[in-house]
Amino acid sequence: MAANKIGMRKSEAGVTMEDVAKLAGVSTITVSRALRDSPLVTEQTRERIRGIADAQGYRFNVSARNLRMRRSYSVAVVVEMTPVKGRPMSDPYPLELLGGITQELTTAGYSVVLTSKQLMDTAPVQGADGLILLGQGSHGEAVRFLQKAGLPLVVWGAPEAGSSYIVVGSDNRKGGASVADRFLAQGRRKLLFLGDVDHAEVQERCAGFIDALGGEAAVHIVRPRAFTFEAGFDSMSALLKKKNTGFDGVFAASDLLAMGAIRALTEHSLRVPEDVSVIGYDDTPGAASFVPPLTSVHQYLRDGGVLLARKILGLIHGEAVGSEMLPTMLVARQT
Repeated sequence: MAANKIGMRKSEAGVTMEDVAKLAGVSTITVSRALRDSPLVTEQTRERIRGIADAQGYRFNVSARNLRMRRSYSVAVVVEMTPVKGRPMSDPYPLELLGGITQELTTAGYSVVLTSKQLMDTAPVQGADGLILLGQGSHGEAVRFLQKAGLPLVVWGAPEAGSSYIVVGSDNRKGGASVADRFLAQGRRKLLFLGDVDHAEVQERCAGFIDALGGEAAVHIVRPRAFTFEAGFDSMSALLKKKNTGFDGVFAASDLLAMGAIRALTEHSLRVPEDVSVIGYDDTPGAASFVPPLTSVHQYLRDGGVLLARKILGLIHGEAVGSEMLPTMLVARQT
């Protein structure tokens, strides 16, 4: 029998990835990455491996690989938030998280299925190797809903007592504490917390805020109906209409809430920050350009997305994975 191309063996199934790897003098995983254009392999090596594969008539069959490995090589990213006019999906949350997730997963050879919990029964989601949930929902209901799928799960949010799932998030307690420290340093003692504490992250921000005050200031909690500019404006307007102006500091659980609150304060002839100091959370791009520029707690959302992806890949591959919190930083501006 005549020898096959370059003397390579050829089974009934044709040229294998192992054959290409042997000819190229690299590992099979390097061949796989090169044929998927992974940036983990240099362009020169990718071109050399592709040239060898073409010469041997090898074609990378993704479907066959996935069937053999009993994996889809996909991760479903479930966004808990419901997009509304005042809080679109194009906002830094969740867009920056999604950017970090997508970068890390595609580099590892995984596709990303973006969906909502209302579409959990669709084939792409059901066939995913794992789930990433952005947002725990009120009282953690979104987490419990996704756990029913029985897939590896990583959640962006805050740790909850007694929970066993893996969480990546910001250190919301320290973020809240940094706001308390600033208010105390400014001599603000009659404070308002604006946020729905039924959400684990917001509850942590509020708890860190109150704990760090150490009883040196009074705190009144107002729970808006959403995380939007309109909700912040409406909540603050309703409070001011009751002639309740006995506060000199407002800590809002998001920048949009803070901006709405500032608009309501100014419409009621209260000066920011002279009469009332306002601090937001997230440090979105709009915070710096707002008038006046908004003091806010910065979250490293893109880094959070990268961590979420690494955690879910670890779970998929059977590795020991733990929850992890990212630092926050108070960015002082003019409010």
